[in-house]
Amino acid sequence: MHGRGVAHLGGPSVTTDHAPRGRRGQSHARTWWIAGLFMIGSSLFGLGAVPYYSEAVGLRIGALTFFVGSLFFTSAAFLVYREAVDALPAPAGSRRHTFWVWAPRNLGWLGCAVQLAGTLWFNWSTGNALRTNLSAAVTDQRVWRPDALGSIAFLVASGLALMEARRGVVAGRPKARTWKSCVANMVGSVAFGVSAVASYVVPATGNVWNAELTNLGTFVGAVCFFIGAILLLPPETATAPVPADRAS
Repeated sequence: MHGRGVAHLGGPSVTTDHAPRGRRGQSHARTWWIAGLFMIGSSLFGLGAVPYYSEAVGLRIGALTFFVGSLFFTSAAFLVYREAVDALPAPAGSRRHTFWVWAPRNLGWLGCAVQLAGTLWFNWSTGNALRTNLSAAVTDQRVWRPDALGSIAFLVASGLALMEARRGVVAGRPKARTWKSCVANMVGSVAFGVSAVASYVVPATGNVWNAELTNLGTFVGAVCFFIGAILLLPPETATAPVPADRAS
């Protein structure tokens, strides 16, 4: 039995074009870290979903791969949430927000908050999946249930991210990279949702309902999230030319 967990990459778009120069620089560096953390997490989830890998390293190492990947996702989701908080208008008489804010009417903040909560559910799920000799009932309660709750959270967060990104879409013009990233993440969230349903442990047999669909959904979702992370990179980073003396 293995646990799974994902995050929709990058969260709702955060516009920094009109922010002070120092703020833009900080946001640029943070975006690079967010994309990198998500790419590592996606790679680990994709690796863990490959049947040959689990057979080669064993179930425990396979479960550990998912758990470590979930930690990278949570780290990235925390930075995404921090970015959304910094993008909110500062309260009167203050230069910046504290970490703990409540802004449910702001789609950017709401999507990132839901995403961060979902990553914690996945940490709990993948962490419990490291335990051995769990009964079917305990596995469903401590591994599958938080996995399902996390999947629901990410589907909601992905939907909110798409709603936020559509505000910048103009008919007849090329779609922005942020919008394309949100679409890739939405597809990945759906794939992981299917994987979560398929990973339900049948109490009568103690077996996963559909192991093949579980692995396929996890792998497809990981690929989509990796693509979303690449699209999240700043254009100058993603398309930087290779120096002539290093090309080979």
